[in-house]
Amino acid sequence: MFRQKRGRKRLRLLVVTLGAVLLVAVMTSEAPARRSPFEPLSLFARALAFIELAYVEPVDQEEMVYGAIRGLAESLDPHSEYMDPEEYEIFKSDSDGRFAGIGVEVSTRDGWLTILAVFDGGPADKAGLLPGDRFLTIDGEEARDMRLYDAVRMIRGEPGSTVDVTIRREGTAEALERTLRRAFIEIDPVETRILHGRVVYVRIAAFQDGTARALRSALDRAVTDLKKKGGIEGVLLDLRDNGGGLLDEAVWVSDEFLATGTIVSTRGRNGQEVARYSARRGGTRPKWPMVVLVNENTASASEIVAGALQDHERATLVGVRSFGKGSVQTIFDLPGGSALKLTISRYYTPSGRSIQALGITPDRIAERPRQDGEPKPYREEELEGHLEATPRTTDDRMRKDAPAINGKVPAFFDDVPQGARGYLVLLDELG
Repeated sequence: MFRQKRGRKRLRLLVVTLGAVLLVAVMTSEAPARRSPFEPLSLFARALAFIELAYVEPVDQEEMVYGAIRGLAESLDPHSEYMDPEEYEIFKSDSDGRFAGIGVEVSTRDGWLTILAVFDGGPADKAGLLPGDRFLTIDGEEARDMRLYDAVRMIRGEPGSTVDVTIRREGTAEALERTLRRAFIEIDPVETRILHGRVVYVRIAAFQDGTARALRSALDRAVTDLKKKGGIEGVLLDLRDNGGGLLDEAVWVSDEFLATGTIVSTRGRNGQEVARYSARRGGTRPKWPMVVLVNENTASASEIVAGALQDHERATLVGVRSFGKGSVQTIFDLPGGSALKLTISRYYTPSGRSIQALGITPDRIAERPRQDGEPKPYREEELEGHLEATPRTTDDRMRKDAPAINGKVPAFFDDVPQGARGYLVLLDELG
């Protein structure tokens, strides 16, 4: 932890130093005779000066610099980005899990603004929107190739206000037109239920501020509720469709179930270790039998948890190969309220595996049949400009389809091949 903070300070210093070099380059009319490592910055400064002096129309210097920095970040990898002050505020509200909008998680796929998840009970859910739906227009503006943050700005707004959207659903001939009334959305990161046989079902929707705290409270309640019935028999941890979030929260969630050993490590440039996070003995839960559900949308921080529990043989993973986002980003605050989100390292599971562009293969494969009109899942390796996978040791775990198991499953599992199969695998492990 402390090493990471010191590293962050060094990176901040680097940003400041480069800014000083850029200023010098602007003030210098002649390039040095010998090639300098900062020559590209001099080139940039000269181009900026020419645009300001000679472009046919006046330019907004601030907007031009914002665009230049944005281009720099986007040239690196899909997860590095520059956020102007308004975009940064949106980002922070997402991390808090509180915002006003229509209740969807969106991303871009092949230039299309696409719904990744629909929040239960939100305006989009009530209007019948589904994951995989693509936005054609937002308030009459074409959504194709629209920047993600621009789209988010248009979708969000004051609670009670409306937004008109046109949706294309795969497999349907006609576009769907909807008028949605925005509402205040608050994401509950942890959902728990008591299943048959004293099994505790825990769904983690996102790793945002307070997720680990919410998990501890939920498990404490389950322990109390089941104490007179013989205690918790097993845990079914659902990480499906969890796109990740904060690294620290993933570490603390993993720590709830691990007593000792590495949870995750990160390595930066040249493979040098940046940080290592380890489990603590204090407060660790009993070694309940455990199954973790994963799918193609299990990404980033949720892959850290799944990888740690798998490598320590603390849980059996059931589902399909995860997304494969094995990189770590940090936020660098910039003057004026903007920020740079920059990929600074890859992370590695306790056994030393990098899952970047590879994902995590579960111990038991259980696929969910695709619904009519549902788009083909995509993963990290399909993102343009993604970091390349790094070599990893051969994984000798037995990979096989989950065997047929006779037994009843809770009715709320509507996708039998994954949720119910995971529950049955857990019952099988309980004997």
